[in-house]
Amino acid sequence: MKSITDTYRLSNGKTIPCVGFGTWQTPNETAVESVKNAIKCGYRHIDTASQYGNEKSVAQGIKESGINRKDLFITTKLWNDDRGYDSTLKAFDKSMKELNLDYLDLYLMHWPAVGKDGDKINHETWKAFEKLYKEGRIKSIGISNFLVHHIQPLIDKAEVKPMVNQLEFHPGYTQPEIVQFCHKNDIVVEAWSPLGSGSVLKNPKLTEIAKKYNKSTAQLCIRWCLQNKTLPLPKSVTPERIIANTQVFDFNISDEDMKIITQLPKMGFSGLYPDEN
Repeated sequence: MKSITDTYRLSNGKTIPCVGFGTWQTPNETAVESVKNAIKCGYRHIDTASQYGNEKSVAQGIKESGINRKDLFITTKLWNDDRGYDSTLKAFDKSMKELNLDYLDLYLMHWPAVGKDGDKINHETWKAFEKLYKEGRIKSIGISNFLVHHIQPLIDKAEVKPMVNQLEFHPGYTQPEIVQFCHKNDIVVEAWSPLGSGSVLKNPKLTEIAKKYNKSTAQLCIRWCLQNKTLPLPKSVTPERIIANTQVFDFNISDEDMKIITQLPKMGFSGLYPDEN
């Protein structure tokens, strides 16, 4: 990857920009400007979700950016309360209205249903995703926070395999089993919270390695995600940091440093477990 508009190829042949702009925990009052700033800085991939409560503000930021719709890749997600065939279709229509879109580039099931009927609910929900995909209302479909024991039953019954799995992925929380599963099955891994939390950005070893490349710890984390063949979704509302998070294509982390970063102890984990949502 050499620029923010370089792309990964999805299993259905569509392409997706290799870095996305995350909007999790971005309130409405700042989402409009942050999305505008992100697009101005070169982002063409915007990630939101119905549960974030900011789809309308994200849409306003896109509109005010003046960018052509066809030049953007826009993702939103189905929230847990809306799982199920009919409720998924209704929730999708609501998100499309909030986003003011004629089509969506990527729709994700935000969390897997778990428990006794979890697989059945996931399958019913996925059938609605497949319907919307076949109708051309969504260009690509995927999942989020699915581990192997959630995704395998879904794939076994699916007519259309998920093209993306969005996971928490950053130094200190690497989830190797599911990441390897996705890579093996041609499912692109998107990395949410690629900067972890404050404990990641202040980690002495990461800070030391970042200085070697004359980069910030945040830039190192984003580059590490890319070199792990994942798609980072950094989030910021600060214009300077939004710009800085795009400046990750002029250096390469050595194999030795990649290994050191990957082997760091657990840190920065959100505390959100898929089997508890």
